[in-house]
Amino acid sequence: MSRKWTAADVPDQSGRVAIVTGANSGLGYDTAAVLAARGAHVVMAVRDLDKGTAAAERIRAATPRATISLQELDLTSLDSVRAAAAALRNTFDRIDLLINNAGVMYVPARELTRDGFEMQFGTNHLGHFALTGLLLDRMLDVEGSRVVTVSSVGHRILARIRFDDLNFDRGYNRVAAYGQSKLANLLFTYELQRRLAAGGAATAALAAHPGVADTELMRYLPSLIPDFAWKAVAQPASMGALATLRAATDPNARGGQYYGPDGLGEIRGHPKVVASSAQSHDPEIQRRLWAVSEELTGVTYGI
Repeated sequence: MSRKWTAADVPDQSGRVAIVTGANSGLGYDTAAVLAARGAHVVMAVRDLDKGTAAAERIRAATPRATISLQELDLTSLDSVRAAAAALRNTFDRIDLLINNAGVMYVPARELTRDGFEMQFGTNHLGHFALTGLLLDRMLDVEGSRVVTVSSVGHRILARIRFDDLNFDRGYNRVAAYGQSKLANLLFTYELQRRLAAGGAATAALAAHPGVADTELMRYLPSLIPDFAWKAVAQPASMGALATLRAATDPNARGGQYYGPDGLGEIRGHPKVVASSAQSHDPEIQRRLWAVSEELTGVTYGI
């Protein structure tokens, strides 16, 4: 293996089933493209099937033998999450990789999901919490199976779980709302890994972050950060996706690890194991968020 981990280090994925949410663009697209090139059957779980079809065609153009299928999934709707999970369960007896990648960032004005949750918390955390819970029994006995959830350096910025105001009813701050959702991704990962290990499951839970990557998510950055400033330090989505790919495929990766870029401030670079905030490792917060998430989504985990 090369000293700096790259997409060339992704092992052969033949015979494996990988579900990637938000796979039609950005990090999700590059993650799906590499997994497909390495032989995985990639399910592109997308909200817009037209965009998903176009993205799948681009991957097939680069990798003619790629095995790709599409699954409609709108993480802002628990009904859609349940329908997608049912369709996937009907199609696949086993799932090797679930990449919880899709997300929204810095939504300018307070919006709610169809189920009444603040948009960033509902999409980035609750939607993926529900999807993972509904698919997990297809993974528990699959050796080497992994759930990889994409977090962000934003989990440190104005971030805390506002248990008394999860939906920001008492005043919306888009940076704080994003921070809450990305902190939730890590709390979920660590608590899921604890439960998987305690249950003796074959599945591992890991997290990753892309640093600052040039993707569509950046369109809502606060105006005080001009485009030229963040573009000067951002790395391409293909580089940002490497942390996800390493968490998902590196044989040496272990449950509970968090991968991010190795450069200054974890802004850009090649993936390595990185640290997350102290509160992300707080078991009391992890357990409390888990209980609230089960209550809000109606999804309970059989582990």
